[in-house]
Amino acid sequence: QVQLIASGGGSVQPGDSLRLSCTFSTCDRCAMGWFRRAPGKAREFVASISAYGDRTLYADSVRGRFTASRDNGKNMLFLQMDNVKSEDTADYFCAAKDGIGLHTREYAYHSWSQGTQVTVDG
Repeated sequence: QVQLIASGGGSVQPGDSLRLSCTFSTCDRCAMGWFRRAPGKAREFVASISAYGDRTLYADSVRGRFTASRDNGKNMLFLQMDNVKSEDTADYFCAAKDGIGLHTREYAYHSWSQGTQVTVDG
């Protein structure tokens, strides 16, 4: 089991930028993902990044605005959120999966962080 701690959430206005961070314990050859749960909705896929950070995959709703990256030397994962919209309001979670490849489904991820809340209101 990988320990993950998400941070960086906050309240911003539409069009602003925000960067989420996720610290994780050692996880060799683990791809990582970002998911979110909006109020009253099911958790949904946001982004996935391969174990070495060379490949990424995004939900249609965030592609071109969000960027996932990682620093394996520091055991950290990031989600840069630019041009945020009100519909980005949600609790955001980072997650780890076995294997280096990308995945969009929750069942593929075995370890999860607590949520960090992002509110876009203006």
